[in-house]
Amino acid sequence: MTADFEARDFLAMLGDGRDPETVVFECLASGLADARVASLLAVVGWDDGFDCFAIGGRPRVNAAGAAERIRSAARDLGGSDAIVGTRDGWVVAVLRRQNAVGPEVAATTMADAFADDRPLCLGPLRHGVAGAAETLRGTLYALAAAPAMPDSPRPMRADDLLPERALLGDDAARRELVEAVYGSLDEAGPNDPTMLTVSTFLASGGSLETTAKELSVHPNTVRYRLKRAAESTGWDATDPRDAYVLTTAIALGRIHAARAD
Repeated sequence: MTADFEARDFLAMLGDGRDPETVVFECLASGLADARVASLLAVVGWDDGFDCFAIGGRPRVNAAGAAERIRSAARDLGGSDAIVGTRDGWVVAVLRRQNAVGPEVAATTMADAFADDRPLCLGPLRHGVAGAAETLRGTLYALAAAPAMPDSPRPMRADDLLPERALLGDDAARRELVEAVYGSLDEAGPNDPTMLTVSTFLASGGSLETTAKELSVHPNTVRYRLKRAAESTGWDATDPRDAYVLTTAIALGRIHAARAD
């Protein structure tokens, strides 16, 4: 099914008496973010140029109660009405960042709309209609991937589950891993040892000695390069979680680079 067909299908809901907010949610959750969706957003009071984020989890009691609590909290914080909907039992809201409405504040003031014993997720801060679709979908993917990280914090952040989201087919997570993570290792060019050192260290199972032997350098040189890489990229290959993110990003980045050749 093409995106254009899907858009016509969802927008046909309006003729069936569905409220614009529901149609907007369904379009965004399906990755549709064209001019028609932007027009619907304007109908529900979301003008162009907005920054937004998503929050989602299982409802504490029921979806209707959770939606009302989220909308009430957003209004109390000086924000516009949230766009709230449900997918696979999850209640997810997209909120504009305005006045006191922001990810951290939302996680605190809206937490009681969600069940305490299930994951609560914050989507990334994004811009515009395409960003609204990305943060909503990222939150849904992260919630689906949450069982892979049973000890994740509450709230967890969708960007903290990039590898798991990529495994579930989230294209935005794959792009982030390739462009931001792999790209940060590769940006200095082929003469910089960062990529080679990090990838060799990861392939060795995290052994400084094995990496040093493979690269014909002193272990302290490996240690220094890894520290420098962590400072420049934000990802520490000596940390187990970061190592997993880096390993996934390098694999996806190499696949992407090979396809581009």
